Amino acid sequence: MGGAMHYLSDGLKDLKLKHLGGFLAGLFCFLCIGASLGGGNAFQVVQSLDLIKTVIPALNDNPWIYGILMTLLVGLVIIGGIQSIAKVASKVVPAMCAVYLLACSIILFTHFTEIPSAISLIFESAFSFDAGVGGFLGILIIGVKRAVFSNEAGIGSAAIAHSAAKVNHPAEEGIVALLEPFIDTIVVCTMTALVIIITGAYSAPENSVYIANDQGGALTSAAMASVIPWFPYVLSVAVFLFAFSTMISWSYYGERCWVWLFGDKSSTGYKVLFLSFTFLGSIITAKNILTFSDLMILGMAFPNILGMILLSGKVKASLDNYLHKQKNY
Repeated sequence: MGGAMHYLSDGLKDLKLKHLGGFLAGLFCFLCIGASLGGGNAFQVVQSLDLIKTVIPALNDNPWIYGILMTLLVGLVIIGGIQSIAKVASKVVPAMCAVYLLACSIILFTHFTEIPSAISLIFESAFSFDAGVGGFLGILIIGVKRAVFSNEAGIGSAAIAHSAAKVNHPAEEGIVALLEPFIDTIVVCTMTALVIIITGAYSAPENSVYIANDQGGALTSAAMASVIPWFPYVLSVAVFLFAFSTMISWSYYGERCWVWLFGDKSSTGYKVLFLSFTFLGSIITAKNILTFSDLMILGMAFPNILGMILLSGKVKASLDNYLHKQKNY
C-alpha cells in the first residue's frame, strides 16, 4: 500500500506535524473515495454509454442493460485484487490508445493543411478578453478542470498505483509518472480537440445537444463519423475499453483509501458500493455526475499539494540521491 494518504501521514509525522498529516490524509481518503465513485466510475459509464448509444440506438430506451453489463465485468475484475487489475489494464489500455490515436491520425493527416488554423483558433479563444476578465477566468477554470480530470496531475491518485510498482529507487518511478500528463493531455487531448475543430463538429447545430449536456464522447464520435462514417463503431469499442480500464484503476484507488480509513476487512463493503455506482452511471445524466466529480477531484488537490510543498525538501533529497547514483553508475 502507498499513495498520498501514506506520505501525508508518515511524511508529515517525520516533520513533527503528526496531527496535520493525519487530518490531511483522512481528508484525502474521503475525497478520493468520492472521486472513485463519481469521476472514476459512474461518469465513465454514462460518458461511454452516450457514445455507444449513437451506434446502438436500442440502449436509448434500455440504458440499464449497459449498466448491468459493466457492473458484471468490473465486478469480475475488482474481486480478483491488484494482480487481476494490473493484468487486465496492461492489455486493454495499449489497445485503447492505439485504436484511438490511429483514428485521430487518419483524420488529421487528411486535413493536414487545416491544423495551423485550428491551433490558432484554440489560442485566440483561450486568450480572448471579449467577455472581459471574468470570461477569461471562466475559460481558464474549465481548462484546468478538464486537464486535471484527464491526467490527474497534482491530485495524488496516481501515486497509489505507482506505489505498487517494483523499482530500485522511488525517484525512478516518479520520473516514469511524469510521462502521464504529457501522453494524456498534450498528445491525446490535443489530437481530440484538433479533430473536433477541423471537422467543424464543435459548431454544427446538430451537435449542440452534446455540448450542452457535456457529452464529449458523443461529440467526438460525431466528428469522426463526418470523415470516416463507419469509425464510430470502432470508436465505441475503444471508448468502452477506456471506460473499463479507468474504472478498474479507480476502484483500486478508492479501495486503498477505504482500507486506510476502515481497515482491511472492510474492503468488501467498498466493492459493493463501487459496483452500485457502476449501475447508477447508466441511469443518471453526465452533467450531474460531472459536477460532483469535479468537486471531489478538485478537493483532492488541496491536501495533496499542501503536503507536497511541505515534503518538497525530502523529495528533492531523494531525487538528488537518485541522479547521483545514475551519474556514478
